[in-house]
Amino acid sequence: MNRPKVLLIILISFQFLLVDCTTQKQETEEPIQAFCIDFNWGDGGPNAFAKPGLWADANPAEHVKWYKDMGANTIQTFIVSCNGYAWYKNGVVPEQPGLKYDFLPEMVRLGHKEGMKVMGYLCIGSNTRWGMEHPEYSYGYPTDRHIPYTKKYLSYLDKVIRDAVGNTGIDGFMIDWFYQPNRSSNNGKWLDSEKHRYEELMGKQFPGEDKLTAEDYDTYSRLAISACWDVIYKATKETNPDCIIWLTSFDITHPHIVNSKMFQQIDWLMNEAGDMDGVEAVRNMVGEKTRLITCLANWNKQDPSVVVPKAIEAGVGLYGFTKPGKNSLLPPIENYLTSPVDSLHGDDKNIAVLARVFNELPLEYIKKK
Repeated sequence: MNRPKVLLIILISFQFLLVDCTTQKQETEEPIQAFCIDFNWGDGGPNAFAKPGLWADANPAEHVKWYKDMGANTIQTFIVSCNGYAWYKNGVVPEQPGLKYDFLPEMVRLGHKEGMKVMGYLCIGSNTRWGMEHPEYSYGYPTDRHIPYTKKYLSYLDKVIRDAVGNTGIDGFMIDWFYQPNRSSNNGKWLDSEKHRYEELMGKQFPGEDKLTAEDYDTYSRLAISACWDVIYKATKETNPDCIIWLTSFDITHPHIVNSKMFQQIDWLMNEAGDMDGVEAVRNMVGEKTRLITCLANWNKQDPSVVVPKAIEAGVGLYGFTKPGKNSLLPPIENYLTSPVDSLHGDDKNIAVLARVFNELPLEYIKKK
């Protein structure tokens, strides 16, 4: 046998070995089975976000037990919720008024005892407290994206991330609403602070709202998001290289984020709209180690009986969220297991399906009362 043929056989064998190793890794890697009792939403605040201090008496032990009963291996809770206050004490951001427990670190401690990852949360595009305290750097404080990514805001994010990652023990955190601000609260007029940011990133004068071309706006938007991402990534990985950054996107194929460096570097990427077509649309845009997730929530109207089996078959992680009940929790998991899945609707059905799958029960399972 001549040398070229020998080398070819060795190369082919090595390629098969690499494929086999990759397949084995995918098969043995723990699936992402995540849920969030979502403290973002509630009554009494200046907008539709929860007022500061709502659910401040939430008991970490009770919450961890609920997630354990659900069968989740990943808890998503909060660093700072959308009202702008933190869920841990003595940090760089003021805690939720009346916070009874050092909630996030306790969730980490108790969750880790049960073998679960505990993830935090930061809403990048919206923060009521920031908007109220920095009116010149925010388009008001609507329940919408209102924060442009100025250097002042990036400095705030840098401090918050380093503090939370360095001091709470979280395994990672979700970033949300990572798009450009909605300027309609300012009648479409740009803030002076954002005009200045445009000039910093584009290297030319802001032309005025009526003369800004769609091409320049898209270029600026991608640059602004990319610069913000660089701060998030650096702050996280310099503090803890193993900390997971998890991006959720309600419009995962938006032109301001697709084929970006962020998609290549992100650890977990989730299609919050929930459809598997959206997940598959970005599969070839992400990094080799990026894990893909789909979402079940009342707003996206996905049928969990359809989405969940498809996601499992595709090796895609599962996540769901809903706002808490009056006691900061949701009904006991067994309540979701005593009725047929098809008799339930909305988030009740989502939780019922996820609880069965996470606990390795068939979708037809019904717990006897």
